[in-house]
Amino acid sequence: MSIDDSSQVPVRVWDLPTRAFHWLLVISVLALIITGHVGGSALDWHLRLGLWVGALLVFRLVWGLVGGRWSRFASFIYAPATVIRFLKGQHRPGDHFEVGHNPLGSFSVFALLALLIVQVGTGLVSDDEIATTGPLNRFVSSAAGLTATHWHKDAGQWLLIALVVLHLCAIAFYKLRGHNLVPAMITGDKTLPADVPASTDSPATRVVAAVVLALCLAAAVWVSRLGG
Repeated sequence: MSIDDSSQVPVRVWDLPTRAFHWLLVISVLALIITGHVGGSALDWHLRLGLWVGALLVFRLVWGLVGGRWSRFASFIYAPATVIRFLKGQHRPGDHFEVGHNPLGSFSVFALLALLIVQVGTGLVSDDEIATTGPLNRFVSSAAGLTATHWHKDAGQWLLIALVVLHLCAIAFYKLRGHNLVPAMITGDKTLPADVPASTDSPATRVVAAVVLALCLAAAVWVSRLGG
């Protein structure tokens, strides 16, 4: 049964802090990949960008607890039975798979966040045995630092690129099926049934987000100085 278009209204799904995080992360990850491949003096920027991305990730972890409704992890952590129903197309009223992240989208989000956290962590303790070491390298053994570096430069890097490509392919797939996911991440709104609850996106919540991000950046600066 089709839904009456007249019952559909613009609903705020992605709050401004979530949208800003998304696009800043996209740009930063691309810059990390480029500077990592260029090497040389570009590695100085690679390290700075790594700390910046680390701050963004910590911000997202916090915002996943206190942010807008559809940005909270609780809105897209699905039980196994729900995932199976989604894959079978057995949607129930109130599932709201079309609003935020559906079960497959949630796997993609969590996989990217987890891998980026690992990449930042291994970068912090890395040692290329030439001229570049992470600020936390002195706190781990030489063997641990070299193992982290090997993962960071090889398997971790290529796995990250593969996940990014897969993410882009998923966006293209949904676009071909008539579901363009990009505009909502720009404007924040989706056209949805009027009874779908909206995310809070007020001046007050944006101020809270700015404070959280500032604290995350301060922590990143502190970590950068631990290397001496």
